[in-house]
Amino acid sequence: MNFILWTLVVSIVINIIMFVPAFIYKTDKLTDISYAVTFAVVAIAGFLRSEQMTLHKIVLLLVLMWSLRLGTFLFIRINKMKKDVRFDGMREYFFKFLRFWLLQGATVFVVLLAASYAFMQKDPVITWLSILGIVVFVKGLAIEATADMQKFIFNGKPKNKGKWIDEGIWRASRHPNYLGEMMVWIGMYLVVLPSLTGNQWAWALLSPIYIVTLLLFVSGVPLLEKSADKKWGTNPAYKKYKKEVPSVMPTPKSISRALK
Repeated sequence: MNFILWTLVVSIVINIIMFVPAFIYKTDKLTDISYAVTFAVVAIAGFLRSEQMTLHKIVLLLVLMWSLRLGTFLFIRINKMKKDVRFDGMREYFFKFLRFWLLQGATVFVVLLAASYAFMQKDPVITWLSILGIVVFVKGLAIEATADMQKFIFNGKPKNKGKWIDEGIWRASRHPNYLGEMMVWIGMYLVVLPSLTGNQWAWALLSPIYIVTLLLFVSGVPLLEKSADKKWGTNPAYKKYKKEVPSVMPTPKSISRALK
């Protein structure tokens, strides 16, 4: 079986397997964790079938760093929250809940396309573009991890109940975690691009395009902005916050604001 097709099958199968106990026990503790685990499993399998050259090791390390960080954070968060409100009205319905899990498996497949193509290369190279990609990936991971932790701590304080976060790097961007996530997969694409052959560059490009589109225009920023506007849209202080702080990409002015 073609390795790319194999990654799709494995990504879907893992999520179907994890869906079963999640549906039976109506638990949300497996949902996000399985997402991170699927990335790790596919990456490890890809590395084991590769020539295990330096680039392959770098790609594996980067994916595992991202997966371990995300999986650990989500495990801690769901254990504190007990449930994920995203699945209210979904976890009780077999096909509706299954659809989410299937889409999650498909998402892993698409997001990992660049890494998967890298593992297929017999003689991968490392160029200045690869180094730039590593820097972008690591910086994105650091931004995402910092944003997640700052918001987790903020929301954990009773005095902040019902408030929006305007602390730390959230003073520079309203969605810094999404900025970091997009940087991660753009960085991964840059890491592997010099090694890709033929039209692989175009197929691999679907990875960052997909995650950027998903976060900016589908289920990320739009949903959170709609929810925030519903809660605080008439609040003058929130209107001022939205005016001063960009949605995703920080500006020199918002960075200066965050440093004050």
